[in-house]
Amino acid sequence: MNMQKTLAGMLVSLLLTPVAFAETIRVAIGTQDTTINCATGGALIRELKLLEKYLPHDGKYKNVRYDIQWKNFTSGAPLTNEMVAGKLDFGAMADFPGSFNGAAFQKAGKQSLFISVLSGSIQGSGNGIVVPTQSRITSISELKGKTISVPFASTSHGMLLRAIKQQGWDPEKDVNIITQAPEIAGSALKANKIEAHADFVPFAELFPFRGIARKIYDGSQANAPTMHGSLVDAAYARKYPEIVKAFLKASLEADRLIAAEPEKYSELIAKVTGINAEVIYLFHGPLGLQTRDFSWKPEYRQAVKTSIETLKYIKHEQIDLDVEHFVDDQYIRAAFKESGRDYEAQLKNYAQLPLVAKDTLTGKPVTDAKQVAQIWVAGEAHVRHYASPVSALTDLKALEKAGKTVRVTYVQDSQSGIKLLAHDAWFVQNKTGIYSFLLKRSAEEWAQTHDGKVLDFAAARSAI
Repeated sequence: MNMQKTLAGMLVSLLLTPVAFAETIRVAIGTQDTTINCATGGALIRELKLLEKYLPHDGKYKNVRYDIQWKNFTSGAPLTNEMVAGKLDFGAMADFPGSFNGAAFQKAGKQSLFISVLSGSIQGSGNGIVVPTQSRITSISELKGKTISVPFASTSHGMLLRAIKQQGWDPEKDVNIITQAPEIAGSALKANKIEAHADFVPFAELFPFRGIARKIYDGSQANAPTMHGSLVDAAYARKYPEIVKAFLKASLEADRLIAAEPEKYSELIAKVTGINAEVIYLFHGPLGLQTRDFSWKPEYRQAVKTSIETLKYIKHEQIDLDVEHFVDDQYIRAAFKESGRDYEAQLKNYAQLPLVAKDTLTGKPVTDAKQVAQIWVAGEAHVRHYASPVSALTDLKALEKAGKTVRVTYVQDSQSGIKLLAHDAWFVQNKTGIYSFLLKRSAEEWAQTHDGKVLDFAAARSAI
């Protein structure tokens, strides 16, 4: 009986004692998985569970339960819609859709913040223009009077308008610009239903890699910086600054991991996105087409300013967005400091991810970045590196003779230094060697002044 009374008393006591329920904090992140230069702000964090590693569990977060939500998008506009609607806290997108994000928040009486760069190019590489494989067009100068499709209000749309302006053309009279998503453009290029297509990462490289288009213009020719980065709802950042820093520290670790093992993580991103690992390595590997860079360099701030001005033109409406308040580097600076990294040093660092390697064929150190060539052989975990196209093409012939399957061959543009798919490049051979170029016109001009002969990839292979 006494035991029953004791148990009853304990039950009453428990019922009358207030229960402290742990607070649940949502961390909802919008990603663009197929926009592969957003990987360190989305796909890699998610797949490697890096956010869980850095979320705070002390102080005001001691008893917190985190509700981590991920949602993937193919473009920035629908991601922005869900952020403005309060369904997402973070998002990753390019300078143009990012600026539209800031404007949409402002229109709704709210505020978003551009908190870090993820990947970009101060020259503008990443955006590009392609034509169908069988097209005779080799330069943007041949597109006057033609129909060019582009994802409307994207960063590639801005690039296209700048490229047209450089030609001295009127974009409303001298070309016919139509809106077309990359998924539709791929089929249209394959069927020769459009004369040219402008697009953002990775489609100006993905379509040529898959054999349905040729790249005739790289965004670096417009000499206008471009970038993708991370955004956050400003109200969320003010309420949970430690979570914002945790997210950015997870991004920094994703960056460290892919820098150390680019082939391994290119394969992982490929598995998640369906984008070929060879194209992912083109961007994320050493001397890649773009540079992963979390610092707000003046050129990236200018990219946001330029995008705002161009969006005003495209949408024919007033967008009054103050870049100095929209771009907020306090969180990434803090994340750098807590990760033991020097933000100021990174601000001054404009180098591509370096390549420290020896020539696979000769064993000599690779020294000239603009002469580097690479081969990824099927079944090999690591890409082979070469000090020159001659060395790479020599080994390529030996590999094929031995029955090896080559996944892809890369070269660097001899003038700009940007990474190219070798099968889509032009070459010049002279007495000193073989040199690589994105554009046939550039190869022809260089050949005239250097006593050389212009070759396509097949001819360059035969010349060895």
